[in-house]
Amino acid sequence: MNIHEYQAKQLLAKFGVAVPRGGVAYTPEEAEKVANDLGGPVWVVKSQIHAGGRGAGRFKGNENGAGGVRVVKSVDEVKSNAGEMIGSVLVTKQTGAEGKEVSRVYIEEGCDIKRELYLSLLVDRDTSRVTVMASTEGGMEIEEVAEATPEKIITIAIDPVTGMQGFHARRIAFALGLEGDQVKSAVKFLMAMYKAFTDLDAAMVEVNPLVVTGAGDVIALDAKMGFDDNALFRHKDVAELRDETEEDPAELEAGKYELNYVKLDGSIGCMVNGAGLAMATMDIIKLYGSEPANFLDVGGSATKERVTAAFKIILSDPNVEGILVNIFGGIMRCDVIAEGVVAAAKEVSLHVPLVVRLEGTNVDLGKQILADSGLPITSADNLADAAEKIVKAVKEAA
Repeated sequence: MNIHEYQAKQLLAKFGVAVPRGGVAYTPEEAEKVANDLGGPVWVVKSQIHAGGRGAGRFKGNENGAGGVRVVKSVDEVKSNAGEMIGSVLVTKQTGAEGKEVSRVYIEEGCDIKRELYLSLLVDRDTSRVTVMASTEGGMEIEEVAEATPEKIITIAIDPVTGMQGFHARRIAFALGLEGDQVKSAVKFLMAMYKAFTDLDAAMVEVNPLVVTGAGDVIALDAKMGFDDNALFRHKDVAELRDETEEDPAELEAGKYELNYVKLDGSIGCMVNGAGLAMATMDIIKLYGSEPANFLDVGGSATKERVTAAFKIILSDPNVEGILVNIFGGIMRCDVIAEGVVAAAKEVSLHVPLVVRLEGTNVDLGKQILADSGLPITSADNLADAAEKIVKAVKEAA
């Protein structure tokens, strides 16, 4: 689960992470009040959407205008800029061409920026440890830095037994070229950020840019946080920060049925049980010359109702031109999958080619259910056969 910048800063501040003062506003009038409460002489008006690149983004209908992050020097400008942003659609390199509608803005006090740095905490799967990533190239996308100047990225894996220690923080501070009181400020910042990360079961915290002010303070000028969905039951306050308007409707619907669904850009919908098998299914679709439209894992104990819901979610994507169902029945019985597929196909009036590969528990019964359905369902003997058939069927139907 992801949250907005202002929410991330509010959470981090509770742990002692230094952030500029600010307030959220849903109307131009609220923005004006926040600006008056903060005092001047400089304010920053920030569009709040779940996407990066807001400053370089542009609003639909005003592609040549200012971006989604603006520095202003009067309360009247705060109000007018908030009015331009709220209700408008902001397009950035992370939103795609469709963009995202801005429903709120964050009004923040101005900052005397001396240097811009990069800092993040994430879980490194290679080391199975929380890892600090830092760079002197603040304000840039870390992927661009990694590609162009990888030597400018510092990484330190933290032993979970000891947690972050002072020497970790000092090592990072020195590597970033900080001096004197800046080091003390950075150490305090890093220790607080690590505690926030671990206590809140975060999956990622990114501060870009992390700035050094003219007074030598180290503060988070921007902040992004993502959380482990499986741990949200321990953090009701964090779960309440969820903004469903920022999430894909199909993924939200999948969550209601405990389905693991991620929308992709291809044309062949996939319904599979097991994450590994789902990845293999997507790979073999690409091998046979097409692209998967989604990742969808129905799990090992899906019911007929969940399978039907999964089928509907796949078909809700207008880019889907064919569906491949690939089930290896262990705990999940093939006849249950077959019943769900038949029920869903009848309910939504199936209009695209459908190939089903079943193997495992009750496979013969499952195949019989499909054969007796009267629906145009193509059976496959194995995964390669299934991929070849669905790719061919989609091309012939085009």
